[in-house]
Amino acid sequence: MTGVENTDMKYAVSEKVTVTSDDMSAKSELSTPAAEPGVLTGTIFIDPEKERAVLKKFDKYLLPQAFVFILLNYLDRSNLGNARIFGFEKDIGLVNNEFGNLVTLFFVPYIVTEALWVTAVKRFGANKVITVALVGWCSATIATGFVQNYHQALACRMCLGLFEAGVAPAFTFIFTTIYKREDTAKRVALINFSNAVSGAFGGLFAYAIQTMGTQRGLESWRWLFIIEGAVSLSLCGGCLWSFPNKPETAWFLNEDDKALMQLRRQRDAAYKGADDEFRWEYVREAISDPFVYVASIAFFTSSVAIFGFGTFLPTIIKGFGYTSYQANYLTIPVYAVGAISLLTQAYWSDRLKQRALFLLISACPVMIAYIICIGTPSKIAGYIAMFILVTGVYSVSCLLMTWVATNLVPDYKRSVGLPIFASIGNCSGLVAGQLYPKSQGPRYIMGNSISVGLEAIAAVFVVLTWLLLRRRNQQKEKLIAEGATDNGLKGDRALGFKYIL
Repeated sequence: MTGVENTDMKYAVSEKVTVTSDDMSAKSELSTPAAEPGVLTGTIFIDPEKERAVLKKFDKYLLPQAFVFILLNYLDRSNLGNARIFGFEKDIGLVNNEFGNLVTLFFVPYIVTEALWVTAVKRFGANKVITVALVGWCSATIATGFVQNYHQALACRMCLGLFEAGVAPAFTFIFTTIYKREDTAKRVALINFSNAVSGAFGGLFAYAIQTMGTQRGLESWRWLFIIEGAVSLSLCGGCLWSFPNKPETAWFLNEDDKALMQLRRQRDAAYKGADDEFRWEYVREAISDPFVYVASIAFFTSSVAIFGFGTFLPTIIKGFGYTSYQANYLTIPVYAVGAISLLTQAYWSDRLKQRALFLLISACPVMIAYIICIGTPSKIAGYIAMFILVTGVYSVSCLLMTWVATNLVPDYKRSVGLPIFASIGNCSGLVAGQLYPKSQGPRYIMGNSISVGLEAIAAVFVVLTWLLLRRRNQQKEKLIAEGATDNGLKGDRALGFKYIL
């Protein structure tokens, strides 16, 4: 039979398991004692054609559902920017920078609860946890359509942040439990792709809602929240029954497929973890790993651009001299370009197994675009700059998230380390919400200047992260060259685990 060996797990063979292409039955030949959970000591050969066929089922049944969830999640989050140019601020009596506070304080519960949501997915299963998040975020969105003052709006935004924290990081974690590391960026790109599509669709939908005017005593911006929240609840609710709790028990897999998924988990033990038992040592490893914090600074500094861009793009475009109607529909082609660029870069990052290189490439157009906005008052140049910016802004977030998620193992370490990384990065939302006050309009020089500076800092920390991981790989290679086959460590610290750079 033909088999494939995981390239990250090629040392110290103690167990050989094969899966035949006829009946997928497992056969084991033991030569040395079994390994401790999370440590690579065996090689499992799986028919690559059968494996690809099973993963295509996940692509067919799981990814479309995930796309719908995340699309509507981002749509409900970012509609505040569209509501702003419909008169949201005036109608509920916002003054000074209270709108910026609504954007900023959304991230307080979001940041605090991210780790709890992701750990809950690991502990209780994806279906149950995402159901709770869905009902919570849709209810908060609908309620926003009925607010009458700043404090009511703030309460709704903070509830929205609480429940939306259980969506994007959770899906990133879910993808890493299913796909190989070299195939993960394309799937994680789905999260940021949904963000871009939600921006394009949100602008189109907002433009349509705006033409309604006041209906049944409710202004158009109120209908924006009410309709989007109701649509999210109905569409996502219809998907939840078919969303699997664990990859090995997915309803769309037959018994042979489930057996193969179990063998994949054994084969990938050093990467994904061989047991499901919670251990405090995984928490300690995640909290004490410098990699998490160096990468999170890169994520924090680069995310200011994406949060500011997503929420304030209609405001930025309107500041170039366009009307409210024009500002909404002019966002659509910008997001479309961003979506195409994101998928292209994620594909090549996976293909070449390079993260840092593409992160540095993506940072360049972001800085160039903000410099153009700072340097010229031309509305045409400013609008073109938005197209330049969007070719990099989504890719940075996607590739950083993938880089961290696929270099933290086992699962419980990832379930703690990934949300720590994301929480620190999402603190940028606290900054982004203050960068575009009305007093800085129409060109928002301060916000754009801070964004370009932080993007440059992000590039520096991407390089530092690359140097850190390269040094770890070199240390392992040195031990292997000296004849070592096992360093006694588990997870990503195991000798057979190679960090993707």
